[in-house]
Amino acid sequence: MLLCVSLRSSNCFDEARNHAKDAEGKVSHKFYILGNPCLSFGSGRYICGKPVEQKKSDGESSNHQITIPIASTLGPDEFVMDKPLVFAYEEIFASTDGFSDSNLLGHRTYGSVYYGFLRDQEVAIKRMTYTKTKEFMSEMKVLCKVHHANLVELIGYAASHGELFLIYEYASKGSLRSHLHDPQNKGHSSLSWITRVQIALDAARGLEYIHEHTKTHYIHRDIKTRNILLDGSFKAKISDFGLAKLIGKTKEGETPNTKVVSTYGYLAPEYLSNGFATTKSDVYAFGVVLFEIISGKDSIIQTEGTVTQNIERRSLASIMLAVLKNSPDSMSMSSMRDYIDPNMMNLYPHDCVFKMTMLAKQCVDSDPILRPDMKQVVISLSQILLSSVEWEATLAGNSQVFSGLVQGR
Repeated sequence: MLLCVSLRSSNCFDEARNHAKDAEGKVSHKFYILGNPCLSFGSGRYICGKPVEQKKSDGESSNHQITIPIASTLGPDEFVMDKPLVFAYEEIFASTDGFSDSNLLGHRTYGSVYYGFLRDQEVAIKRMTYTKTKEFMSEMKVLCKVHHANLVELIGYAASHGELFLIYEYASKGSLRSHLHDPQNKGHSSLSWITRVQIALDAARGLEYIHEHTKTHYIHRDIKTRNILLDGSFKAKISDFGLAKLIGKTKEGETPNTKVVSTYGYLAPEYLSNGFATTKSDVYAFGVVLFEIISGKDSIIQTEGTVTQNIERRSLASIMLAVLKNSPDSMSMSSMRDYIDPNMMNLYPHDCVFKMTMLAKQCVDSDPILRPDMKQVVISLSQILLSSVEWEATLAGNSQVFSGLVQGR
């Protein structure tokens, strides 16, 4: 199966757009998966399918047109894109200063991300190789259908020279990870407790949305602090949907997968053992994110072995669970003190920290049935945020403490 993607309007896609108008006369952008491969000629001609009659028609295309193979697992024969823009490769190249190192924002799971200034707008451009077609299409299929304040917005796409490009809104504050792990060396000030709780709630709302409130429900499968981006107001947005899966029809919403994908340290034990991804797999990963927000530590920690002097790698979740065995309530948090981010300088309400820690513990329970769903997580974090705001208000009279809180936002 092949999907024909064009950077510029060819005759066949112009005709497709005319057929794809909805009842209100608005144009819907549609891709059509063709039953037969597109025929490519040295002159640049391609044979594309018409949307209604499904017959072949010659269409002139630009030199940047490419054909993208689509795996049968990617869904129905057609999917509708709301309003993504199609960009020319020349625009992408110019906006990133020729993909200069100074514009490089970082390397993601399936491509490098560059800062760009495109059509008077700051954007983030993910540059992917042709071999990542499946992940490219996965992101397109999700983000063209799903829109939420706490999900990164897809602006457009481009394809050229064996490369694929996705253009997103720009999150100027970068990833949550960069603010939690050694923030000073990365040019960031420490996040205050209130900001951390708000970020956690934002991300939870985005995850809850794709789990429960979209027409078709999705599993993200790669929730981690690197994939939670922050805009200029520190609003959190979930990104990187290259591994996202439609929730299947099997029992308990399980989506079978032949290969376990995700990031070590965030993998739910049942997903690691049997390869079945569920919404509860995402909940587990989110629990690890909560532990990182509380501790400021990475999801994987290198420790010195107790028996040997060799360096051991342990998951943050396993370490925090061991610590919590000695902290049955909020009044006995002394054993946790070494695992609360010192960058907060003790400016946090102890009972709220304990409540979030216990919520994280529930999320990483070894039994997925005992984990809360994301709706319950959102409710719990909303309550923790309200209590934290009330705590902050009681400190407003202490100008020195309150000033420290404000500077940490």
